[in-house]
Amino acid sequence: MSVVKVSEAATALPRAWSSRLLGRVGTAAVKVLRMDELPVEEERHAEPEALLVLDGTLELTVNGEAVTVGPGEMYVVAADTAHAVRPGSSGTLVIVEAEAEAEAEAEAGAGAEAEADRPRDR
Repeated sequence: MSVVKVSEAATALPRAWSSRLLGRVGTAAVKVLRMDELPVEEERHAEPEALLVLDGTLELTVNGEAVTVGPGEMYVVAADTAHAVRPGSSGTLVIVEAEAEAEAEAEAGAGAEAEADRPRDR
């Protein structure tokens, strides 16, 4: 595997909230996306996911409470936890998600080098 230029991968995405699979680490998928100030509906996942803000700010509501994740900060959403993106989130986000989510996406047509359009769950 070669060096991945994460910021360039995010910039190359066709639109905000579409993600690109950068690679896999064990049973986890590592993805990048651009945030664009717009909210994303509440969701839950069977597995935990890590949200790492490279630049900008991620505004979340987690179990009804406001959470702000800034540049260089990471937030881990526990499995089966209700969370939504609030308006005002912008910048570059890296998501690390468990294989169960990654497999479902792969079955929907996303490959290791393909971009996956996932506005519902970043």
